[in-house]
Amino acid sequence: MRRAVVLLSGGLDSATVLAGAVRDGFEAHALTVRYGQRHAVEVERAAELAGSLGAASHRVVLVDLAFPGGSALTDPSIPVPVPDRERAIGSAVPVTYVPARNTVLLAVALAWAETIGARDLFLGVNAVDYSGYPDCRPAFLDAFEALAASATRAGAAGERFRVHAPLLRMSKKEIVLRATDLGVPVGRTISCYDPGPGGLPCRRCEACVLRARGFREAGLADPAVMEAAP
Repeated sequence: MRRAVVLLSGGLDSATVLAGAVRDGFEAHALTVRYGQRHAVEVERAAELAGSLGAASHRVVLVDLAFPGGSALTDPSIPVPVPDRERAIGSAVPVTYVPARNTVLLAVALAWAETIGARDLFLGVNAVDYSGYPDCRPAFLDAFEALAASATRAGAAGERFRVHAPLLRMSKKEIVLRATDLGVPVGRTISCYDPGPGGLPCRRCEACVLRARGFREAGLADPAVMEAAP
């Protein structure tokens, strides 16, 4: 059984990726990074999902990405934006972008992978229905694979690290259907940028809008939203 490190945020996409890696026969070691995000509930949900989806292990590590500032996800003084008709989602990099987040998270995953003998890294980035983050594009993933080959002892010895992004070219509708097929407890995933008490989604931010579109187009009700209904 091949070992893999799976970045797990507690959201729908990363939970779906973990479930898929387990079904594909990987010994999947889940990694959650507490990077200074405003809402720790996603870290709590990640631990829950790692257990329910069959992860071989789950680690939570601390990396401070709040200190540079500049992101609504790490700085409480910056309001989480609400999409409007003036700017289509994905047309520009929004203020919810966390500088270098995926670069740092993949680097931490790479370090753990090399240590435990894993050569496969999984993450839930998407380049179709997404908010326009530059580190969710195929060019970024290709560049990181090249980096891993030159920056590690295993790479110097000729071993190859592969970065898997199985949802990269899928729509949110397709991701919702895949999550359902894999048995992901979607009601326990959290995609919201500004959740309320207990992790209830705000239903206004870009992440909520994209998620709602995916469930609507899939013809399914979102259990997380149902729980949030008054």
